[in-house]
Amino acid sequence: MQARAPLMTEHRLIERMIAIIKRTLSQIEKEEKVDPVFIDTTVDFIRIYADRIHHGKEEDILFRDLNEKELSEEDRRLMNELIEEHVIGRKITMELVNANSRYRNGEETALAEIASNLTSLAAFYPKHIEKEDKIFFPAARGYFSEEQDHAMLNEFWEFDRKMIHEKYISVVEAYEIK
Repeated sequence: MQARAPLMTEHRLIERMIAIIKRTLSQIEKEEKVDPVFIDTTVDFIRIYADRIHHGKEEDILFRDLNEKELSEEDRRLMNELIEEHVIGRKITMELVNANSRYRNGEETALAEIASNLTSLAAFYPKHIEKEDKIFFPAARGYFSEEQDHAMLNEFWEFDRKMIHEKYISVVEAYEIK
């Protein structure tokens, strides 16, 4: 198995969540309301799974290792573009959190912002994923030997193994400071 395989598998789950978001957008349009708990769940999925776990492997491992390589100008540009897109995804998610908080507190006008942010996420991720799957990952693979690729794959597995502990340590620590 190549190191990009788990990243592409994660993309498939993100795509499934995007389909749920799109379905929810239709419900928001019809019913003119949204379940704030669904938004909380969506935010948790985006922050933990898509950003911390998935983008974490890309940024902390793949991009780190690629930074040590002599990348073509185009590959370097694309990697930097992907990093910027990760920042944009985080910004949209933070705006969704803020809108959901206002909606939960009775501000009905925040529903439009929730829908707008969900629409942005639903538009953002498919393009981002396609760019990685079809252009960047195949190009990046060419910079690594079989041994380096296998070592990266092992580092991905180790990253995942530690992630659940990181999440729940942060949950406990957040309550300890209250």
